[in-house]
Amino acid sequence: MNTDNPLLHDTPLPAFAAIRPDHVVPAVRARIATARAAVERCAADAGAADFAAWLADIESAEDALQRSWSPVSHLHSVCDSPALREVYAEAEAMLTEYHSEVGQHRGLFEAYAGFQAEAERRQLGKVERSVLNHAVRDFELAGVALDEPARSRFRAIQQELSRLATEFEEAVLDASDQWHRDATAAEVDGLPETALSMLRREESSSHPFRIGLKQPHVQAVMTHARDRALREEVYRAWQTRASDQGPLAGRFDNSERIQRILALRHEAANLLGFANAAELSLAEKMATTPAQVLDFLRDLARRARPAAERELAELGEFARSELGLDSLQPWDIAFASERQREARFGFSEEDLRPYFALPRVLDGMLRIAERLFGVRFAERERIEAWHPDVRFVDVLDGEGRVIAGFYLDCYARQAKRGGAWMDVCRSRMSGSAAHLPIAYLTCNFPPPAGERPALVSHDDVVTLFHEFGHGLHHMLTEIGWPSVSGISGVEWDAVELPSQFMENFCWQRETLDLFAAHIDDGSTLPEDLLTRMNAARHFQSGLFLLRQIEFGLFDFRLHLEHDPAAPADPLTVLESVRDEVAVLRPPSWQRFPHAFTHIFSGGYAAGYYSYLWAEVLSADAFAAFEEKGLLDTHTGHRFRREILAVGGSRPAAESFVAFRGREPSPEPLLRSHGLAA
Repeated sequence: MNTDNPLLHDTPLPAFAAIRPDHVVPAVRARIATARAAVERCAADAGAADFAAWLADIESAEDALQRSWSPVSHLHSVCDSPALREVYAEAEAMLTEYHSEVGQHRGLFEAYAGFQAEAERRQLGKVERSVLNHAVRDFELAGVALDEPARSRFRAIQQELSRLATEFEEAVLDASDQWHRDATAAEVDGLPETALSMLRREESSSHPFRIGLKQPHVQAVMTHARDRALREEVYRAWQTRASDQGPLAGRFDNSERIQRILALRHEAANLLGFANAAELSLAEKMATTPAQVLDFLRDLARRARPAAERELAELGEFARSELGLDSLQPWDIAFASERQREARFGFSEEDLRPYFALPRVLDGMLRIAERLFGVRFAERERIEAWHPDVRFVDVLDGEGRVIAGFYLDCYARQAKRGGAWMDVCRSRMSGSAAHLPIAYLTCNFPPPAGERPALVSHDDVVTLFHEFGHGLHHMLTEIGWPSVSGISGVEWDAVELPSQFMENFCWQRETLDLFAAHIDDGSTLPEDLLTRMNAARHFQSGLFLLRQIEFGLFDFRLHLEHDPAAPADPLTVLESVRDEVAVLRPPSWQRFPHAFTHIFSGGYAAGYYSYLWAEVLSADAFAAFEEKGLLDTHTGHRFRREILAVGGSRPAAESFVAFRGREPSPEPLLRSHGLAA
């Protein structure tokens, strides 16, 4: 094996500074060869006397492949380049071919199935049985039972879907990076100084501010710019990214990719015996039938709609009477809503920002986790990373031993994918190839201005806690088999439970006082401001919920109702969903689906409803802390033991009941949105 290739070094952390594009394909090729050899060994030794050694052989080979690919995939998301894209596409095709090949390897499947049948006789533990159950199911969903020509066709579909997903995401990134608008001081009137500092480029220029399509730019303009024409221009550019509309119409258009992705997903589902891609998706989720998902979303819509209609009517009246906007347009919604919030509750998001200096927020977030889960955090100095702003934090147990770690990349920049996410760098692995779980936590906050630390919005704080919750799920696992360790193997409609759970600590006095302090004098949030902030928490909850339901219904129906004989225009499906649940209607030229990376290049296809499904679980789980004490260590340790530690080694429903002592109730969710009876 090439020892000069940093992607092949079995070091605790990737050597990011040494990785070059020309390392990628040779590393992936070498790891695949090693993994293929392990597959053949394990298939040939189907009756191995030592099951643990047999499983370690295949799991460690797969894990080594993941360890080489993870930094490449991450770099593709956080500092993309033409050279990296080229080798990424080539290596991804190799990986897809390999995984399709292994997924249809009947010898290895029969070995797993044989061990599954002998689990009782071999006295295998619950975790090992879970590994076997997951593996057998995954083989079946990979087409192991298919005969030719369906077998080859299924593999070809997976290859094409992988390529299309990458192209979809790259088109969104390119469309976002290519557009900008230089603005005068008059045009950006109304924006707070924190936003102006982010946008400022040349003091002497007649257009000293440059607005791009990074999320902090768009949010600042849509929320604060008094210039209605500017808001409309930015809205149009943002809402038509990677489409046939807008200022870059046709340049990065995802229209054909969307149709092709849907057709291929449907065909793959049919080959496996499912009626459609939605039914296939549910094979790995808590929800069991399409009717269950649709009923869940429509019931929430029924509960939220009266509030949403009332909120929109109130906003329209406020815009007319206070802002002189007789006709409320989509590019007015965020601006008018923020003015209404200020008028109703006596504060703006900008009033909160001085209390949320990012370094202090990070420190407080870690202190909360320490109190709850019995761990400690220590930043590691001089870590090798992909950008100077990146930090690395070790997670230590009560005796000071390092048990995990995470990279933190907070700020928006060019060539970095938008949004926020957590991803896996290393999975927990036990045995002779043991290593610790390492996570990537990535956000896109406005960077610091001058000498002052970055001041983030309260929404940004909630986002940070959310991604950290995913990270905790990965890092505090106690399962040593990567296939069911951390977030791996967790049903997709339950994987948001820890992340949404952590958001709740951003609203309580006891926990806010650990990180919310004024940048100038260190004072905590005044009681009246906190009261008003919590009163505003339910502001437009109905509109927010209906918007999430719209996304979830659109995604699910798109995959459920696809007809290959007469494919529907996704925009027609979207309008049908809006007819059913929406109270806000965007213009006909809006192209939301064309940048919906969650479902076309992420893991949420026919599963976006998972955010709301998991919120039922997370709100009810947090209610246990409200009952016992927000930082109650006994409850925190139970949450760690029953939810975080077990990963995907048992069904999420069992983990929830083990923690809560009963089935989940929807009432805490409705209460958290101010919609409870």
